[in-house]
Amino acid sequence: MSVYQIVFSPTGGTKKAADIFVKSFCPQSTLIDLTDRSQDYSMYSFHAEDICIIAVPSYGGRVPDCAVSRLRQMQGNSARAILIVVYGNRAYDDTFAELQDTLANCGFICAAAVAAIAEHSIMRQYAASRPDAQDEKELASFAQIIREHIASDAPSTPLNLPGNRPYREYNGVPIKPQASQSCTQCGLCAKECPVGAIDTDSPSKTDTHRCISCMRCIAVCPQKARSVSSILLAASSMKLKKACSGYKHNELFLPQQ
Repeated sequence: MSVYQIVFSPTGGTKKAADIFVKSFCPQSTLIDLTDRSQDYSMYSFHAEDICIIAVPSYGGRVPDCAVSRLRQMQGNSARAILIVVYGNRAYDDTFAELQDTLANCGFICAAAVAAIAEHSIMRQYAASRPDAQDEKELASFAQIIREHIASDAPSTPLNLPGNRPYREYNGVPIKPQASQSCTQCGLCAKECPVGAIDTDSPSKTDTHRCISCMRCIAVCPQKARSVSSILLAASSMKLKKACSGYKHNELFLPQQ
C-alpha cells in the first residue's frame, strides 16, 4: 500500500491543513502537486491498495477548474480517496459534491472526507492564522479516526457528502493581481502561476480572463510587487463580512454504518 498526498494549494493554506492530517495519518507519503501545470497527470495510475488524500480549496463553493481537469486525467483503479476541502470561513457549498463526482468518475472509492478551515486567500483577515493549534488537534484526531475506519475493513457503504447537483454557478471574482513598478521581471510569478495567466516574456502583464484569482503570484513574488485593488478588496470584504465572521469548526464525514 502506498499513500499519496494530492494537493492544489496556490498560497499554502490547503497544503498546511493537508500536511497536519497526513502527518497524523501515516509516517510517509508521496506528494503530487496539482498546481504544477507542466506535469503530465495522465501518468498517475493507482492501485486498489493505495490511499490518496486529495485536498483542494473551495473557490466560490466549487473545486477550481484546473484542479478538476488535472484530477480527471488520473486513473483511480479503486484506490481509496480521502477528500479534504479547505475553505476560508465562508462555506464550501458544492465543493464536496463536485470533488466526489470527479473522483468517482476516475475510478476512486471515496472513503471519508474532512472540511477544514484555513485563512482566506484573498481577504486574509477572515480565519486569520488558521489552521491554528485547535485545528491541528482536530485534524490529527480526524486522521486517526479515518485510519482506524479504513483498517477495520468495514463493509463499504456510499459516502454521503453535502452539496447540490447541478453545482452552483461560479464565474470567478473580479479581484485580479497586478504588478507594480517594483516588478523586476524575474518571471517567478509566471513560472509558478497554476494556469499560465502571466506572460513569461513580460511578467508585469496578466491575462485577467485566464487568471483564477488564486493569489499564488502575490505569495511567491520576492519583491512584493504584486497586489490587488485595495478598493475592490475593501468592497468584497464588506460583502462577505457577515458570512465569514465567527469561528467555524472542521468537520469529519464517514460512511454510515
